[in-house]
Amino acid sequence: MPCKQGRTDDRGQARSRPHTSADLALIKRILPHRYPFLMIDRVRDIVPHQSGVGIKCVTSNEPHFPGHFPEQPVMPGVLLIEAMAQTAAVVVGISLDLIDKPMLTYFMGIDGAKFRRMVQPGDVAELHVRVKRPGGRIWKFAGEAHVDGQLAAEAEFTAMMAPRDPRDA
Repeated sequence: MPCKQGRTDDRGQARSRPHTSADLALIKRILPHRYPFLMIDRVRDIVPHQSGVGIKCVTSNEPHFPGHFPEQPVMPGVLLIEAMAQTAAVVVGISLDLIDKPMLTYFMGIDGAKFRRMVQPGDVAELHVRVKRPGGRIWKFAGEAHVDGQLAAEAEFTAMMAPRDPRDA
């Protein structure tokens, strides 16, 4: 059952509806990542068990830029894929009601990764993630990163959901 947030209907009766977006505070309640490895700023258009769009506002003060082509800073492609995976983990967290639950998402595989356009400071990357195969513990996704409507990167990836504490497995 998807995570619910409290609402009232026009008669003042309590009702629930699934989250369709996640701000930074909600993302931090789902993901264990923190600076400098939290790669997404928000997630919008969440359809539980189906899809979501992560937003990454790329800034010049990120820790990888001083060493990754300092004269022409480029966001490393692997970090774009990580941002897609974090977006997918938020979609799973909303889908499985894992807010404030001790779960981790681990990469199991990355297939067909392609990089089409450089992502640089000042860009806003939209990370479109689609669930290809939902599961209890194992999920498969297709992801695309877009900047200004142009495809910047794409990949398919598989991830496993696991308790943060292995004793809870």
